[in-house]
Amino acid sequence: MSAPAAERGTFGQRARAYAVHVYTASGVALAFWAAAETCGAAPDARLVFALFIASVVIDASDGPLARAWQVKRRAPAIDGRIIDDIVDYLTYTFLPLLLVWRMGWVPAPAALWIVPALVASLFGFANAGAKDEAGGFFRGFPSYWNVAAFYAGIVHRYWGAWPNAVMLLALAVLTVAPVRFLYPNLAPRPWRLPLIVGAIAWTAVVVALLRLDYPRSPGWLVLLSLVYPAFYTTLSAYLARRGPRAGAQLQAP
Repeated sequence: MSAPAAERGTFGQRARAYAVHVYTASGVALAFWAAAETCGAAPDARLVFALFIASVVIDASDGPLARAWQVKRRAPAIDGRIIDDIVDYLTYTFLPLLLVWRMGWVPAPAALWIVPALVASLFGFANAGAKDEAGGFFRGFPSYWNVAAFYAGIVHRYWGAWPNAVMLLALAVLTVAPVRFLYPNLAPRPWRLPLIVGAIAWTAVVVALLRLDYPRSPGWLVLLSLVYPAFYTTLSAYLARRGPRAGAQLQAP
Protein backbone atom coordinates (compact mmCIF):
# COMPACT_ATOMS: atom_id res chain seq x y z
CA MET A 1 0.00 0.00 0.00
CA SER A 2 1.43 3.36 -1.00
CA ALA A 3 1.89 6.17 1.48
CA PRO A 4 -0.67 9.00 1.67
CA ALA A 5 0.01 11.95 -0.64
CA ALA A 6 0.92 14.15 2.33
CA GLU A 7 3.71 11.75 3.29
CA ARG A 8 4.99 11.68 -0.27
CA GLY A 9 5.76 15.39 -0.22
CA THR A 10 4.58 18.40 -2.14
CA PHE A 11 3.37 18.33 -5.74
CA GLY A 12 6.73 19.67 -6.87
CA GLN A 13 8.63 16.97 -4.98
CA ARG A 14 6.43 14.23 -6.46
CA ALA A 15 6.74 15.71 -9.97
CA ARG A 16 10.51 15.78 -9.60
CA ALA A 17 10.53 12.14 -8.50
CA TYR A 18 8.45 11.06 -11.49
CA ALA A 19 10.76 13.10 -13.72
CA VAL A 20 13.60 10.80 -12.59
CA HIS A 21 11.58 7.81 -13.81
CA VAL A 22 11.12 9.55 -17.18
CA TYR A 23 14.84 10.28 -17.29
CA THR A 24 15.67 6.62 -16.66
CA ALA A 25 13.13 5.52 -19.28
CA SER A 26 14.64 7.89 -21.86
CA GLY A 27 17.41 5.35 -22.28
CA VAL A 28 15.00 3.24 -24.33
CA ALA A 29 14.94 5.97 -26.99
CA LEU A 30 18.72 5.66 -27.29
CA ALA A 31 18.30 1.88 -27.44
CA PHE A 32 15.84 2.20 -30.33
CA TRP A 33 18.19 4.52 -32.22
CA ALA A 34 21.10 2.11 -31.65
CA ALA A 35 18.97 -0.84 -32.83
CA ALA A 36 17.89 1.03 -35.96
CA GLU A 37 21.51 1.88 -36.80
CA THR A 38 22.73 -1.65 -36.08
CA CYS A 39 20.10 -3.19 -38.34
CA GLY A 40 20.66 -0.70 -41.15
CA ALA A 41 22.23 -1.54 -44.48
CA ALA A 42 25.60 -0.06 -43.51
CA PRO A 43 25.75 0.31 -39.71
CA ASP A 44 28.16 2.83 -38.24
CA ALA A 45 29.60 1.16 -35.14
CA ARG A 46 30.97 4.50 -33.95
CA LEU A 47 27.47 6.00 -33.77
CA VAL A 48 26.15 2.94 -31.95
CA PHE A 49 28.90 3.16 -29.35
CA ALA A 50 28.28 6.89 -28.94
CA LEU A 51 24.64 6.05 -28.14
CA PHE A 52 25.81 3.42 -25.66
CA ILE A 53 27.99 6.05 -23.96
CA ALA A 54 24.99 8.37 -23.69
CA SER A 55 22.95 5.57 -22.13
CA VAL A 56 25.72 4.90 -19.61
CA VAL A 57 25.66 8.57 -18.60
CA ILE A 58 21.93 8.26 -17.89
CA ASP A 59 22.42 5.02 -15.99
CA ALA A 60 25.26 6.45 -13.90
CA SER A 61 23.35 9.59 -12.96
CA ASP A 62 19.77 8.43 -12.40
CA GLY A 63 20.61 6.42 -9.27
CA PRO A 64 22.14 9.35 -7.34
CA LEU A 65 19.22 11.52 -8.47
CA ALA A 66 16.72 8.90 -7.30
CA ARG A 67 18.36 8.68 -3.89
CA ALA A 68 18.71 12.46 -3.51
CA TRP A 69 15.10 13.12 -4.50
CA GLN A 70 13.67 10.15 -2.56
CA VAL A 71 12.02 8.60 -5.60
CA LYS A 72 10.93 5.43 -3.79
CA ARG A 73 9.01 7.55 -1.30
CA ARG A 74 7.77 10.31 -3.62
CA ALA A 75 6.81 8.15 -6.62
CA PRO A 76 6.16 4.63 -5.27
CA ALA A 77 3.63 3.67 -7.97
CA ILE A 78 6.46 3.18 -10.48
CA ASP A 79 9.30 0.73 -9.82
CA GLY A 80 12.34 2.50 -11.18
CA ARG A 81 14.50 -0.60 -10.70
CA ILE A 82 12.42 -2.50 -13.26
CA ILE A 83 12.73 0.34 -15.78
CA ASP A 84 16.45 0.50 -15.11
CA ASP A 85 16.93 -3.25 -15.55
CA ILE A 86 15.00 -3.36 -18.83
CA VAL A 87 16.92 -0.43 -20.32
CA ASP A 88 20.22 -1.79 -19.00
CA TYR A 89 19.64 -5.22 -20.51
CA LEU A 90 18.96 -3.60 -23.87
CA THR A 91 21.88 -1.17 -23.85
CA TYR A 92 24.48 -3.14 -21.87
CA THR A 93 23.76 -6.63 -23.21
CA PHE A 94 21.33 -7.24 -26.06
CA LEU A 95 22.27 -4.42 -28.42
CA PRO A 96 26.07 -4.63 -27.92
CA LEU A 97 25.95 -8.36 -28.65
CA LEU A 98 23.64 -7.74 -31.60
CA LEU A 99 26.24 -5.30 -32.93
CA VAL A 100 29.01 -7.89 -32.52
CA TRP A 101 26.92 -10.30 -34.61
CA ARG A 102 25.96 -7.69 -37.20
CA MET A 103 29.55 -6.57 -37.74
CA GLY A 104 30.81 -10.16 -38.06
CA TRP A 105 33.23 -9.85 -35.16
CA VAL A 106 32.75 -13.50 -34.08
CA PRO A 107 33.09 -16.69 -36.14
CA ALA A 108 30.07 -18.40 -37.67
CA PRO A 109 27.76 -19.65 -36.35
CA ALA A 110 27.52 -16.47 -34.29
CA ALA A 111 24.72 -17.87 -32.09
CA LEU A 112 27.22 -20.30 -30.57
CA TRP A 113 29.02 -17.36 -28.93
CA ILE A 114 26.30 -14.73 -28.64
CA VAL A 115 23.43 -16.74 -27.12
CA PRO A 116 25.36 -17.98 -24.04
CA ALA A 117 26.22 -14.38 -23.23
CA LEU A 118 22.59 -13.29 -23.66
CA VAL A 119 21.29 -16.10 -21.44
CA ALA A 120 23.98 -15.64 -18.78
CA SER A 121 23.15 -11.96 -18.56
CA LEU A 122 19.45 -12.75 -18.17
CA PHE A 123 20.31 -14.86 -15.15
CA GLY A 124 22.56 -12.08 -13.91
CA PHE A 125 19.80 -9.46 -14.16
CA ALA A 126 17.27 -11.82 -12.57
CA ASN A 127 19.56 -12.74 -9.67
CA ALA A 128 18.15 -11.17 -6.50
CA GLY A 129 21.67 -10.97 -5.08
CA ALA A 130 23.30 -9.52 -8.19
CA LYS A 131 23.84 -6.16 -6.51
CA ASP A 132 25.38 -5.92 -3.04
CA GLU A 133 24.69 -2.22 -2.62
CA ALA A 134 25.79 -2.19 1.03
CA GLY A 135 29.16 -3.69 0.18
CA GLY A 136 29.51 -1.90 -3.16
CA PHE A 137 29.81 -4.97 -5.38
CA PHE A 138 28.15 -6.74 -8.29
CA ARG A 139 27.96 -10.52 -8.12
CA GLY A 140 29.48 -11.94 -11.30
CA PHE A 141 30.65 -10.05 -14.36
CA PRO A 142 28.26 -7.06 -14.40
CA SER A 143 27.19 -7.47 -18.05
CA TYR A 144 29.48 -4.77 -19.42
CA TRP A 145 28.94 -6.19 -22.89
CA ASN A 146 29.05 -2.69 -24.34
CA VAL A 147 32.70 -2.53 -23.25
CA ALA A 148 33.38 -6.06 -24.51
CA ALA A 149 31.78 -5.17 -27.87
CA PHE A 150 33.91 -2.04 -28.16
CA TYR A 151 37.13 -4.00 -27.75
CA ALA A 152 35.77 -6.83 -29.94
CA GLY A 153 35.86 -4.45 -32.90
CA ILE A 154 39.51 -3.65 -32.29
CA VAL A 155 40.44 -7.28 -31.63
CA HIS A 156 38.74 -8.36 -34.86
CA ARG A 157 40.60 -5.68 -36.80
CA TYR A 158 44.02 -6.91 -35.67
CA TRP A 159 43.60 -10.59 -34.72
CA GLY A 160 40.38 -11.84 -36.29
CA ALA A 161 37.18 -13.31 -34.90
CA TRP A 162 38.28 -16.29 -32.81
CA PRO A 163 39.75 -14.33 -29.86
CA ASN A 164 36.37 -12.61 -29.55
CA ALA A 165 34.61 -15.98 -29.37
CA VAL A 166 36.86 -17.00 -26.48
CA MET A 167 36.33 -13.64 -24.76
CA LEU A 168 32.53 -13.83 -25.00
CA LEU A 169 32.39 -17.37 -23.62
CA ALA A 170 34.77 -16.52 -20.77
CA LEU A 171 32.73 -13.46 -19.79
CA ALA A 172 29.49 -15.46 -20.01
CA VAL A 173 30.93 -17.91 -17.49
CA LEU A 174 32.07 -15.07 -15.21
CA THR A 175 28.57 -13.56 -15.36
CA VAL A 176 27.13 -16.51 -13.43
CA ALA A 177 30.27 -17.31 -11.42
CA PRO A 178 30.56 -16.48 -7.68
CA VAL A 179 32.98 -13.62 -8.28
CA ARG A 180 32.52 -9.97 -7.37
CA PHE A 181 33.16 -6.75 -9.26
CA LEU A 182 33.02 -3.27 -7.79
CA TYR A 183 29.91 -1.14 -8.21
CA PRO A 184 31.63 2.20 -8.97
CA ASN A 185 28.88 4.53 -7.67
CA LEU A 186 28.69 2.60 -4.38
CA ALA A 187 32.28 1.39 -4.09
CA PRO A 188 33.91 1.44 -0.63
CA ARG A 189 35.82 4.53 0.36
CA PRO A 190 38.49 5.62 -0.39
CA TRP A 191 38.17 3.93 -3.78
CA ARG A 192 34.88 5.41 -4.96
CA LEU A 193 36.31 8.72 -6.17
CA PRO A 194 39.28 7.19 -8.06
CA LEU A 195 36.92 4.71 -9.72
CA ILE A 196 34.49 7.40 -10.84
CA VAL A 197 37.22 9.81 -11.98
CA GLY A 198 38.98 6.93 -13.74
CA ALA A 199 35.76 5.96 -15.49
CA ILE A 200 35.33 9.52 -16.76
CA ALA A 201 38.93 9.61 -18.02
CA TRP A 202 38.52 6.18 -19.64
CA THR A 203 35.35 7.37 -21.39
CA ALA A 204 37.30 10.33 -22.79
CA VAL A 205 39.91 7.93 -24.20
CA VAL A 206 37.16 5.75 -25.71
CA VAL A 207 35.64 8.81 -27.39
CA ALA A 208 39.09 9.64 -28.81
CA LEU A 209 39.39 6.08 -30.14
CA LEU A 210 35.98 6.37 -31.79
CA ARG A 211 36.99 9.62 -33.45
CA LEU A 212 40.32 8.25 -34.67
CA ASP A 213 39.02 5.89 -37.36
CA TYR A 214 37.70 3.15 -35.06
CA PRO A 215 38.39 0.21 -35.18
CA ARG A 216 41.66 1.12 -36.91
CA SER A 217 42.75 2.77 -33.70
CA PRO A 218 46.33 3.69 -32.74
CA GLY A 219 47.90 0.87 -30.76
CA TRP A 220 49.30 3.16 -28.07
CA LEU A 221 45.88 4.68 -27.43
CA VAL A 222 44.27 1.23 -27.23
CA LEU A 223 46.86 0.24 -24.61
CA LEU A 224 46.19 3.45 -22.70
CA SER A 225 42.47 2.68 -22.72
CA LEU A 226 43.16 -0.68 -21.09
CA VAL A 227 44.75 0.87 -18.00
CA TYR A 228 41.42 1.65 -16.32
CA PRO A 229 39.77 -1.76 -17.00
CA ALA A 230 42.91 -3.42 -15.60
CA PHE A 231 42.79 -1.18 -12.52
CA TYR A 232 39.07 -1.82 -12.03
CA THR A 233 39.41 -5.60 -12.36
CA THR A 234 42.47 -5.82 -10.12
CA LEU A 235 40.94 -3.62 -7.42
CA SER A 236 37.68 -5.62 -7.58
CA ALA A 237 39.58 -8.87 -7.00
CA TYR A 238 41.64 -7.35 -4.18
CA LEU A 239 38.70 -5.90 -2.26
CA ALA A 240 36.54 -8.97 -2.88
CA ARG A 241 39.21 -11.14 -1.27
CA ARG A 242 39.17 -8.91 1.81
CA GLY A 243 35.47 -9.73 2.24
CA PRO A 244 32.38 -7.72 3.19
CA ARG A 245 33.70 -6.73 6.62
CA ALA A 246 36.65 -4.97 5.03
CA GLY A 247 34.30 -3.22 2.63
CA ALA A 248 32.08 -2.10 5.51
CA GLN A 249 35.10 -0.78 7.40
CA LEU A 250 36.23 1.16 4.35
CA GLN A 251 32.75 2.65 3.98
CA ALA A 252 32.93 4.14 7.45
CA PRO A 253 33.91 7.84 7.57
